[in-house]
Amino acid sequence: MTPLSRSRHCEVLGFALLALSAVPAFAQGTLYIVGGGPQPPALVQEFVDLAGGRGRAKIVVFAMASAGGLSSGEAKANDLRALGADAHNVWITREQAGIDSVARLLDGATGIWFGGGDQGRLAGVLRGTATERAIHQRFAAGAVVGGTSAGAAVMSAVMITGTERRPGGERRDTTTANMTIARDNIVTDSGFALIEGAIIDQHFLRRKRHNRLISLVLERAPHLGVGIDESTALIVAPDGQWRVNGASVAVIYDARSATITPSGVAVLGAAGLRMHVLPAGATFNPVTGEARLPRQAMAYAIRQSGN
Repeated sequence: MTPLSRSRHCEVLGFALLALSAVPAFAQGTLYIVGGGPQPPALVQEFVDLAGGRGRAKIVVFAMASAGGLSSGEAKANDLRALGADAHNVWITREQAGIDSVARLLDGATGIWFGGGDQGRLAGVLRGTATERAIHQRFAAGAVVGGTSAGAAVMSAVMITGTERRPGGERRDTTTANMTIARDNIVTDSGFALIEGAIIDQHFLRRKRHNRLISLVLERAPHLGVGIDESTALIVAPDGQWRVNGASVAVIYDARSATITPSGVAVLGAAGLRMHVLPAGATFNPVTGEARLPRQAMAYAIRQSGN
């Protein structure tokens, strides 16, 4: 889709917090959060199926996280069309995202996809606008909302930016690896809060991002984080249950019951931090903190179906 003509009319903002507070803890839609890297065809197909499948899926692609998103977003839309979806790449500026007529491009959407790149760019365009409010409305109405890489990072309320604070106040990029587990070291921003009870990280194993997610999980609420590796998806069902699919794993750090060094102590430490490494087919209940590996998950599902 070609860029929309720039409008001189910009909707007054300020309803962001109201919109987010109206989103229930367990909305009616599904989240399809991919950790970046190549996407196996089975993951793309599952996303389309969750959006309604061939001939029924209506998907909007937002690829503004990347400077080249106009072309990469169109390529993604083409991939989705090849699977029978009615897919459109919507490339907009922040001013355009605040216009009601642009937000209405989401009317009837059964799927929304966020492309990769820089999550700060994507959040900077959509956060606090009429278009973000429309995304939440479609999600609450049952749409599947997915994204990869930067499009995964924007899903949580606490959004990792990819920057680390260093002694003296300087900052460094953490694309490859975070150097320490430390308090007040990871720079964050506000994401879209589509998943409110956990912090999302991506490219997790490939880029050695354990230290930065552990740091955030220990030092601040919600004290629950999930790092999704490349070519892997975390699927959050409408009831809030998590499932893993794809080629690698999702790593969960759960410090909700841990004893953590208090804020006045310089060294960040914890006792009782729980970790789960979940491959395809594994599940996690974020309410109880119970994880099940694939065989356990299947046995549990069979037992439940007999009740």
